[in-house]
Amino acid sequence: MSGREPYILFDDVSYRYPNAKQYSLRHLGAAISKGEFIGVLGENGAGKSTFCQALNGVVPHSRGGWMHGEVVVDGLRTSETSVAELSRRVGIVLDDPESQLFTTSVLSEVAFGPENLGIEPNEILRRARQALDVVHLSDREECPPSILSGGQKQRLAIAAALAMNPDVLVLDEATSQLDPVGTHEVFSVVRALNQRHGMTIVMATNKGNEVAEFCDRVLVLHEGEMIADGRPRDVFADAELLKRVMIRTSQVSRLAIFLAERGISLSAFPITLDEGRREVRQLIEGAM
Repeated sequence: MSGREPYILFDDVSYRYPNAKQYSLRHLGAAISKGEFIGVLGENGAGKSTFCQALNGVVPHSRGGWMHGEVVVDGLRTSETSVAELSRRVGIVLDDPESQLFTTSVLSEVAFGPENLGIEPNEILRRARQALDVVHLSDREECPPSILSGGQKQRLAIAAALAMNPDVLVLDEATSQLDPVGTHEVFSVVRALNQRHGMTIVMATNKGNEVAEFCDRVLVLHEGEMIADGRPRDVFADAELLKRVMIRTSQVSRLAIFLAERGISLSAFPITLDEGRREVRQLIEGAM
């Protein structure tokens, strides 16, 4: 993480859902700077969704339960700020786009959020069309969302979040139900939002290859605790960590660890396919 003041801060956060025996988050601390692209990894039940929902106040305002510590977004304590107010800063996209899409056209879907804020109609239309342009759905304005592909529906859900003009976009397993084409569509849009528009991205996912390619940092959760926080290259190279938790790293990283365990060292630890090709080529050339 850079030396800038954190835009998002988890300060010793513990949270337990109503009637749950176990805590979903336990003494969790994390600091995220404005403009970072963060990947959140962890096994099922590690606390990833709870982490995401704590960012826009759904935890604890809508879920209830018991919370200790503070989540702060842009100087606002989420425990003291309404979900409606936080929605102006934090947009969230869930794993199932069907659960977020309910209007009769693509354009009306994107306009729905700003309409509920009481924004002037011309501004609503401007925001909606700008958001659709960002996610490359401008030519689908009049289409019913039901006819879109899985990747297009998820991009539409992203556009609906963008129309609220958030500073942070949170994606909670947003590619888990998509095929490789749909996954690439979503990651490409999110990368553009981060690199071209400076948007802060927090993405809970199990797609190791994409995390390696796109994310600045990786947070690893295990049984509600933060057990790793670092660059994808450092996290994916930590063989002891990977033995402790079952997270999906990039295929190239797994190959590098496999070779290292057998005494075959590469000149640099690869995390992307291009890096892997280069290292394997050098290995073969060195053996000739």
